[in-house]
Amino acid sequence: MTNNRHEQLGLSNEDVLRMYETMLTARRLDERMWLLNRSGKIPFVISCQGQEAAQVGAAFALDTEKDYIAPYYRDMGVVLHFGMTPKDLMLSAFAKAEDPNSGGRQMPGHFGQKKNRILTGSSPVTTQLPHAVGVALAGKIKKKDFITFVTLGEGSSNQGDFHEGANFAGVHKLPTIIMVENNKYAISVPVEKQLACEHVSDRAVGYGMPGHTVDGTDPLAVYEVVKAAADRARAGEGPTLVETICYRLTAHSSDDDHRAYRSEEDLKAEREKDPIPRFAAYLKEAGVLDDGTEKEMEDRVKQAVNEATDYAEAAPYAEPESALKYVYAEQGGDE
Repeated sequence: MTNNRHEQLGLSNEDVLRMYETMLTARRLDERMWLLNRSGKIPFVISCQGQEAAQVGAAFALDTEKDYIAPYYRDMGVVLHFGMTPKDLMLSAFAKAEDPNSGGRQMPGHFGQKKNRILTGSSPVTTQLPHAVGVALAGKIKKKDFITFVTLGEGSSNQGDFHEGANFAGVHKLPTIIMVENNKYAISVPVEKQLACEHVSDRAVGYGMPGHTVDGTDPLAVYEVVKAAADRARAGEGPTLVETICYRLTAHSSDDDHRAYRSEEDLKAEREKDPIPRFAAYLKEAGVLDDGTEKEMEDRVKQAVNEATDYAEAAPYAEPESALKYVYAEQGGDE
């Protein structure tokens, strides 16, 4: 019998190394995007830093061959696991014509890719929850073998779409997982001014579904909870609300200065909970990761990020004449 947590969860050494590399790829891409933004090369960044463990742990608990995901704007770790590439994400950051999300039309973080069953998102927060619930309803009606997974921030859990989507999912026992990545701030509003209850997951009982709060800096803890929720949904037992407690290690976005509402002491304390070094430490203690393997992984990720950056920066922008594509139907013939 093994003492390693990941093996007790049915994950191999290769699985957890892939988890770590996906987390690392998300982090290095995000760091590069901030540098590009500050050097005037891309217009906007909305960061995943600090939330990679929750994203990747959850994504690994899903079936990338059949499940549908409705990610929110920070979910770089989720979409990387579901098949988006560093090149795809950089093309979006540079708003180039090849951007698979929207052809350079939407802001970064508006993920959408039909071939990987990533539902396109929009700027108003929480709209993705009713979308995910609707896809789950369609799957149930058609007796399809998939579940849906939707993420949002704790600030979004206070919007009307959260209530409507969660209530509908609960009433109809739909195969969906709602995961709230609670990073403690809705832009600048702290969580204690957002919620009257202690946890977002406390709301689950009102929707007739189980609710769980889990350490969002621990990918294995998140994997365990989301895997149980996925198994429950596939068995026809309905939705689950999962709350992952995370820490946002950057400003809300590149247009925000979080020093106006967060003290340096608070930021320092949160940086000590950074999930990247914490998971690396676990893997080394478990005998899965050594310094040589870690360096190889860092080099591989750095090369992928460099190649994605170079390709996207050199790629062409969309033709101005294409601005109305996907907005109005194109008429053919003599009509």
